Amino acid sequence: MLSDVPALLGAGLVLLGIFVLGFIALKTKFPSVILYILFGIVLAGILSHNAILHFSSEVSIVLMFFLLGLEFSTKRLGSIAKKIWSSGILDVVLSLGVSMIIAFGFGLDWFSAFLIGGITYATSSSITAKLLDDKGRMANAETEFILAILIFEDLIAPIVVAILIALSAGDAFTSSDLLLLVGKIIGLGLLAIVLGKTLFKHFEKFLLRIDDEDFKFALLVGIALAFGGLALYLGLSEVLGAFLAGVMLAEIGKIERVEGTVSPIKNLMLPTFFVYFGTTIDIGSGIPMPLLLTTLLIWSVIAKVIVGVVGGKLYGLSKRVSLRAGLSLCARGEFSVVIASVAVGSLKVFGGIYIILSAFIGMLLFSYANHITIKIYGKPVKNKKSLKVPT
Repeated sequence: MLSDVPALLGAGLVLLGIFVLGFIALKTKFPSVILYILFGIVLAGILSHNAILHFSSEVSIVLMFFLLGLEFSTKRLGSIAKKIWSSGILDVVLSLGVSMIIAFGFGLDWFSAFLIGGITYATSSSITAKLLDDKGRMANAETEFILAILIFEDLIAPIVVAILIALSAGDAFTSSDLLLLVGKIIGLGLLAIVLGKTLFKHFEKFLLRIDDEDFKFALLVGIALAFGGLALYLGLSEVLGAFLAGVMLAEIGKIERVEGTVSPIKNLMLPTFFVYFGTTIDIGSGIPMPLLLTTLLIWSVIAKVIVGVVGGKLYGLSKRVSLRAGLSLCARGEFSVVIASVAVGSLKVFGGIYIILSAFIGMLLFSYANHITIKIYGKPVKNKKSLKVPT
């Protein structure tokens, strides 16, 4: 039977499939994340209980958030928050809050509504960054604003996951539980900052003394997994712990030494997370809540366009540039997958279908953002310089 495929054989076939799909994505410039999820959906009946695939996906997502945290020293966190906070909060209210209210209006309970709000919240960093590069828009006026929004979402997403993990325990969640949860998050964050300023202050010099890359890898991955495990022990999410472990090490001088060691194994293992997520989606019973799905897909686009238009203006961009920014923020991806993995049953199926469709819609809007902007505002008028002829 197909379900009796040995775990090792299944893992090997998955890696070969990832290679093929990655090659296709590279040649077609199509986001590999979507291909991996679809691959997982196809293999759902064969590999849904593959222990190696499951373990690899857990480790990979921890390493992804660990490397993400490395980009944020406490000084950088403060400067980003100061510049983008108003636009970022607007994004949270529209993309998460209003989506949550819409889901609740369709009859879902508050937890399910919050989970769906989390799924619809974050723009895909990987898809958006790749499209910015592929379309030659890295030097555009709106790119700094887009990247700042992505960074703000990167900071909020682990907290959302931590709250969802706590809520999914099944027990009644009281105000005292919420205070305890916030206290745990703040306490773990302070622990990471204190360790970064003290124990790991001279960590770079220690790394330079380690000549063997294998030992260095064991040390760094061990730190990421241990901090992620500590977060789980406290009833939080492992992604929040891993992110804070990255923040803890971000205080060292040259983070590229850490990134150079951890990135290769993360790049190898991360596709397995999306494949494994796909194997947990059973679409055999059809699309759940199609009217809610359609409504959220439409609102998701509207919300991000508003964030671009209003938030861009707050950031100092022109109307034209702000609209182009909003149209470029609509694709959902990896963070939505992380949040959707908390769901079960029809909600997980709903989340998976939403992510795939919103990624397609987001890619199309990104590609035609400039054309749509020209249709609305017309072609930009170039400033003509008056030349004075000397007499």
